[in-house]
Amino acid sequence: MRNYLNCSTKGRRQGSALRYNSPMLTIDLNCDCGEGFGAWSMGDDAAVLPHVTSANVACGGHAGDPTVMRRTVRLCHDLGVTVGAHPGFPDLQGFGRRALPMAPEEIEASVLAQIGALYAVARAEGVELRHVKPHGALYNVAAITPAVAAAIARAVAAFSRDLVLVGLAGSQLIAAGQMAGLRVAHEAFADRGYAADGTLLARGTPGALILDPAANLAQALNIVAGHTLSPEGAYLPIAADTLCIHGDTPGAATRAAHLRRGLAEAGVTVTSFSRL
Repeated sequence: MRNYLNCSTKGRRQGSALRYNSPMLTIDLNCDCGEGFGAWSMGDDAAVLPHVTSANVACGGHAGDPTVMRRTVRLCHDLGVTVGAHPGFPDLQGFGRRALPMAPEEIEASVLAQIGALYAVARAEGVELRHVKPHGALYNVAAITPAVAAAIARAVAAFSRDLVLVGLAGSQLIAAGQMAGLRVAHEAFADRGYAADGTLLARGTPGALILDPAANLAQALNIVAGHTLSPEGAYLPIAADTLCIHGDTPGAATRAAHLRRGLAEAGVTVTSFSRL
């Protein structure tokens, strides 16, 4: 399997890819949010969102309902955080972390509908939709499966070519977005461990979640510098436009604040990739 983290860093833009972190010490911080549903809540968006620059808002597939979407979009607007759609497999019971046996055309239609749902809410709130980042199992499957990646890219392109497609750095999803003529943003993770091939370690395996604030910051600074390490200590080259910190893990707000402050103290400018 190829190393999905090994990608070019030449210039601010390489083709349709957003590339800006290495020479300018600049990075975007994003979080997944709006992942409640009805009476069920997930994470503390109000505490995490002040520390990030981009938000991926669930739009009814794996989580989210119209009320939660509207409340989350309003919060992002008030905080000056850019808003993107966070579509997943239509799997509320499994929180989108199970890979459903859907045909590519079904995935394309589902992603298109989910983007449309959030767009309607955002437009009603006077907020512009800036990007699309798949969730959970859909994100991971798209990273290694060209047909799924192409289906997602087609959905985004059909909705609007002004949207940025966010995917695992150097993955099949990034390649599919570029083939579809979309701008893409390579994503890396401050709070997830990497396997030696550059894919994310499966949740539940040792090292998959990094919950120590100091370790989050160390990993983030390594990524800004162009690399990260596997649990075995393997050096993994990486070029990222945006760093994700999950809001649904214990202590997320504390870790997000520590990460934002530590990046600033290290001379790294944190800004939304979609504003460039």
